[in-house]
Parts: sequence; structure tokens; C-alpha cells
Amino acid sequence: MQLYTVITGDLIKSRSVTTAALNTTFETLSAAAADFGADWGLDLRFTRYRGDGWQIALGRPELTLHVVLFILARLRAGQSGVKTRLAIGIGPADTLGTDDLSDANGTAFIISGHHLDKMSRKRTLAIAGYGIGATQAAIIGFTEFITATWTAAQAEAVAHAMRDFPRTQDEIAAELGITRQAVQSRLASAGLAYFETAIRAFRDHDFTTPPLD
Repeated sequence: MQLYTVITGDLIKSRSVTTAALNTTFETLSAAAADFGADWGLDLRFTRYRGDGWQIALGRPELTLHVVLFILARLRAGQSGVKTRLAIGIGPADTLGTDDLSDANGTAFIISGHHLDKMSRKRTLAIAGYGIGATQAAIIGFTEFITATWTAAQAEAVAHAMRDFPRTQDEIAAELGITRQAVQSRLASAGLAYFETAIRAFRDHDFTTPPLD
């Protein structure tokens, strides 16, 4: 059975920001999805909907935490000032749609959309679906807490570290035009060493177990 990770998001307080800021945010999200897809040979089919909503899908659930971190890092590094909520649903899909995800359907899409709708306004990340238990939920909670503290500089370094992961600090320094020591400081402050362990835990996890509810 083919499983998919579907991430459904909406922008926080979108009515209070300018159209230019919204467009910049969506351009950043779309570019992040395209870059991640290019790195892994995937089409995430980034789709904007309902004005301030968006969605992606990928057929490799083991990359779930990796793609979430990459998207959050790119968004924070973009400095548009706009944040997003993300609901992650894992499960089978009946169809990935025609031109984009606007007419996609299936369990993963239902789970993702449902958990975005019921997410507390105090939260920004949620995960549910096949293979998701207390450990995966705890990692996502940890991810929400830590990424909320990232500075733009830290997020930029993390975004570069997530490309062709794992990267050397010398490679990242060369791309950013800063010293290796500066890269080391930014990644340490962003908690990347802890995320590396969590990313590997997701990669090694069996997602085939159906959810209990």
C-alpha cells in the first residue's frame, strides 16, 4: 500500500498582513516545496487554496520531519513576518488530483484537513495518521517549540543544512559567505544536533500501522 504525507497549512493572522506579504510568503513556500522535491526527486504538488491555505503531498512518509523542518526554516529565513500552521496527515490517497491537489482525495488528505480544522489556535503543528504514536507526536511538539525560537539567521543556516542532508559546515559557510564558526554557532543555537537524531528516527520508523481512530 502506497502511503503519503499530506501537509495542510494556513497562514496565521493573514487578514492583518498586506497582500504583498502574503504573496511573498506563498512564493517562499512554493519555492521551498520545489527545492525539496528537486533534492529528492519528488513532486510535492504545492497548491494554494482558500486565499490563505496551502497543501503539499509526498509519497515518502519517512521524510515527513525533514520536509517540515525545511519549510519552516525557509519561511522564517524569508522574513515575511507571516507564520503558518501545519497539520500533517499520513495515509493512503485515492488520487493526487489532476493539475494540482485541489481535487485530490483520500485518507491522508482527510486526516490532514480534519486535524487542521480542530487544531487549537495556540498550536502550530499537529500530526496524525498511519504509524503515528506518542513518540512521533512528541517529536512534532518538540519541533513546534524549538522552531518558534529560531532567528532568521539560524533558520537560514538550518535551511542550507537540510539540502542534501547532512551537509558539512564548511559547505554551508561557503554558500552563506560566513565563517564555519558562525555556521556552527547558528546551527547549535537552532538545536540542529537534536533534530538530526529525530530525522533519523522518522526515517527508520514503520508507518504502515493504521490509526486507532
